[in-house]
Amino acid sequence: MERLFAILHVESWVEFWWVAFGLLGQLMFTGRFIVQWIASEKARRSVVPLAFWYLSMAGGLILLAYAIYRRDPVFVLGQSLGVFVYTRNLWLIYRAGRADA
Repeated sequence: MERLFAILHVESWVEFWWVAFGLLGQLMFTGRFIVQWIASEKARRSVVPLAFWYLSMAGGLILLAYAIYRRDPVFVLGQSLGVFVYTRNLWLIYRAGRADA
């Protein structure tokens, strides 16, 4: 375990689990690009599927929680603004769906 802690630059299990949580958020955030790429390839044009926004929101919220834990103001600011944009886009999509119904 000492080697793993050294690689991750953590000194306790609490820090280890926070890093694991942060990595999960980063994987979700990265996964949104894969989802968008696959959807665009299938459509043969650039598209942004709904899953992109949900992965953005989930990954962004996890990364925001991690940034707050780390007390990193640059990271907190960046993720806060992103979460606002993802929320707004999901709201616009929801509202457009209700208008169509």
